[in-house]
Amino acid sequence: MPRQVQMLQELRRKWPRCQKVFIRETNSDGTICQFQTQFPQSWTIERQLFEETVKTLNGFYAEAEKIGGSSYLEGCLACATAYFIFLCMETHYEKVLKKISRYIQEQNEKIFAPRGLLLTDPVERGMRVIEISIYEDRCSSGSSSSGSSSGSGSSGGGGGAGAR
Repeated sequence: MPRQVQMLQELRRKWPRCQKVFIRETNSDGTICQFQTQFPQSWTIERQLFEETVKTLNGFYAEAEKIGGSSYLEGCLACATAYFIFLCMETHYEKVLKKISRYIQEQNEKIFAPRGLLLTDPVERGMRVIEISIYEDRCSSGSSSSGSSSGSGSSGGGGGAGAR
């Protein structure tokens, strides 16, 4: 893992109250896990890179939720073996979640960490939000403020407490 990402993860442990932006889940496509692509104001990252990252994550979650022949077979094997089969194999969903974790790590290394940002895997936040921590000079003073990107049907302010 590159040194810059390690430094930001260490900062996360030291100063867990730095400014955070939460990208909320949108329910526009029913129950499929999809996150808003609305760009937060005054950022140190280009709009295109941010939207591409969120759209890629949304694509991965759509892939994980897709029901196909392998998902059907997994379900049948699970029922036939009283779910003991899952001790021996990973489900399609688990495989995609690992792919998402690798993608987030890669994005942190290449795009977010050099800009003083750290993207948190949505699995760590209950699949309800994408948390982006902003590490700048003002964060080291211990001050904390929360931002939230508002979307259709969600309240505009609030930040972290309402997102959990």
